[in-house]
Amino acid sequence: MDATTPVAVPESLLAILKNACSARGYAHLALASGAGHDAQILAAKAPTAMIFVPSPDGISHAPGESVRWDDLEKGANILLDALLKLALN
Repeated sequence: MDATTPVAVPESLLAILKNACSARGYAHLALASGAGHDAQILAAKAPTAMIFVPSPDGISHAPGESVRWDDLEKGANILLDALLKLALN
């Protein structure tokens, strides 16, 4: 059982990610993650968010997990756009 306290993603980072998706015409959905991630630990030191890339058939954290290259590219593009936005502001 994980005793790590959940953290909220700052609205400012959510807005950057949503805007990046919209600007590229990518569908997006804000999700709450119940899984323990590095973001929980990093959030104590810096604003933190995550970008989830879809896995076919919804398989996650299991041997059958996979990702489509075009979805991976989209996730990388959103990360790039968000980092550029943060660096230039």
